[in-house]
Amino acid sequence: MAYRWSNDLTRADITPKSAFLNRRQILVGTVGLGAIGLVGSAAQAQTLEPNTLEEITSYNNFYEFGTGKTDPAQNAGALVTSPWSIKVDGMVDNPGDYGLADLLDGLTVEDRIYRFRCVEAWSMVVPWNGIELADILNKVGVQSGAKYVAFETVVQPENMVGVQRRVLDFPYVEGLRLDEAMHPLTLMATGIYDEPLANQSGAPIRLVVPWKYGFKSIKSIVRITLTDEEPPTSWNKVSAREYGFYSNVNPQVDHPRWSQATERKIGGGLFASRQDTLMFNGYAEVAGLYEGMDLSEFF
Repeated sequence: MAYRWSNDLTRADITPKSAFLNRRQILVGTVGLGAIGLVGSAAQAQTLEPNTLEEITSYNNFYEFGTGKTDPAQNAGALVTSPWSIKVDGMVDNPGDYGLADLLDGLTVEDRIYRFRCVEAWSMVVPWNGIELADILNKVGVQSGAKYVAFETVVQPENMVGVQRRVLDFPYVEGLRLDEAMHPLTLMATGIYDEPLANQSGAPIRLVVPWKYGFKSIKSIVRITLTDEEPPTSWNKVSAREYGFYSNVNPQVDHPRWSQATERKIGGGLFASRQDTLMFNGYAEVAGLYEGMDLSEFF
């Protein structure tokens, strides 16, 4: 199968499927400490022992299903993904509540090998299946004057223990500038490894913006809004100094609580050496989007 926008990546670079599913267990020492402001050293993280297969495949982050690392795998099965509709509103020519199949009908599914860089300084290479966001926006018709695209994650309180516990200000929301959204690298993913997205991975449709830190790639989308004002984003509301609106991958600008200069690639083993993080996660073609902006800020 041919993949576009792979840059220098090939099938050999893809994070193994088992490692992709298990990524949270491998890095739970670093990620868990970082989440509460007590970042452990890389050496400490590398001393972790592998867990059993059952333990490993039950680790993930999807706060709607709880903050514990085993919570999403245990609880995301309750997510109802069919039928699924997406409300498209705001500054569009054809607003409405679209069934997912109707919204995507006639659009081309692309296969993309992308680097994925988490703000927590781990990375992987993932083969996504999905549709360019620009194709969806062109289908609904973007009105003159629209400057931003806002996204919203589903809220199913009866199925989401994290929502019941109010661990974040739900619904989870994210946003892009319109030119970022229309860039051909920006993908609305519906699958991984030629299989439908798992619930804990953001089924049935999620955003993927490969030059930005992973939390920008919002999961389980139920609303897309075109607007002329910068939309609020969930982690920016939690801590604006740590999670800016842009959140472009930038190795020269550290997170307030850890370095972003290097990353640890999932699948390389517990004692694998760290690799240098690339500006814009290696997608230099997006640099023109930010001409004149001060990239020394933590966006």
